[in-house]
Amino acid sequence: MTEPVYTRSESGAGPAPRPDAAPPEAAEPRAVQPGAASQPPAPSQSLRSALAGVRAEVGKSVVGQDSAVTSLLIALLCQGHVLLEGVPGVAKTLLVRSLAAALSLDTKRVQFTPDLMPGDVTGSLVYDAGTARFSFREGPVFTNLMLADEINRTPPKTQASLLEAMEERQVSVDGTPRMLPDPFVVIATQNPVEYEGTYPLPEAQLDRFLLKLVLPLPERDEEVEVLARHAAGFDPRDLRGAGLEPVADADVLARARAEVSQVQVSREVLGYAVDVCRATRYSPSLSLGVSPRGATALLRTSRAWAWLSGRSFVTPDDVKALAHPTLRHRVQLRAEAELEGVTAEGVLDTVLASVPVPR
Repeated sequence: MTEPVYTRSESGAGPAPRPDAAPPEAAEPRAVQPGAASQPPAPSQSLRSALAGVRAEVGKSVVGQDSAVTSLLIALLCQGHVLLEGVPGVAKTLLVRSLAAALSLDTKRVQFTPDLMPGDVTGSLVYDAGTARFSFREGPVFTNLMLADEINRTPPKTQASLLEAMEERQVSVDGTPRMLPDPFVVIATQNPVEYEGTYPLPEAQLDRFLLKLVLPLPERDEEVEVLARHAAGFDPRDLRGAGLEPVADADVLARARAEVSQVQVSREVLGYAVDVCRATRYSPSLSLGVSPRGATALLRTSRAWAWLSGRSFVTPDDVKALAHPTLRHRVQLRAEAELEGVTAEGVLDTVLASVPVPR
């Protein structure tokens, strides 16, 4: 996907914007915006161009996942974590490695297995015989982009070792807190078709993920392009050989985050975001609706999307655009609804179609 994609909702209520694509150029908004006197400067074109270059750079190694790249950039702008769901072989690991290379960020991968211990993730105290003292050995969590591969294959005890890191951006070992690098983002993956021997993430931990992205299988033309690149000698372990170079860095992200924090949101749009989240709590198909943390997450992602779109204010369309990836993992279906074939996506479509949009 390259521009905002519109798909018909499962409820039949007409097209609803789906945002997992490259953001559009600034367009005339169809919603109330803040007054001109209080409107901050427009987003920096140079910063937006740098992040647009990241998408192009990642495209040198990953085919057909532009939407996921954009969503990961939104997560970095919001300093939030991402849950990637997709069948094996859709380039989840390659996507993260390519993004880190294009942004000149450090990345580490942890394969989550049933025997993985919390200290294997956070680090632990190690006895040094030479000095007869214990010293702290950092775990793989001390990085910028941590890929937690197949996070649902490790027991809850090890899953929970990430909670402090995700929420506080630090880890505590032997009572001593140790700060993590900036930026720090956890990108966790899970397989949606194989649940044998897995440990589903509890709702409290799912709620810590800013976005949940579902990576689809590629279209035929995209899959042909993947094979053509491999036939021409592409090696996914050699990103430099694919021509991928750093085009931005942590400083660019920090300056972009500062601008995103200045994006204005009118009282009407704030009310719309709250109404969308509150509507999920009264849905007869759900046993768990979106929490206030989910509402604040929707605000953050909508601001980042507005900034990427070249605007200094948020419109209801921005809220709609980010509703699915921001909220889909924060709702829980009733058992009887699941038996009837109801999905979280369908419930969100119904909610977005039913909540009045401010003008």
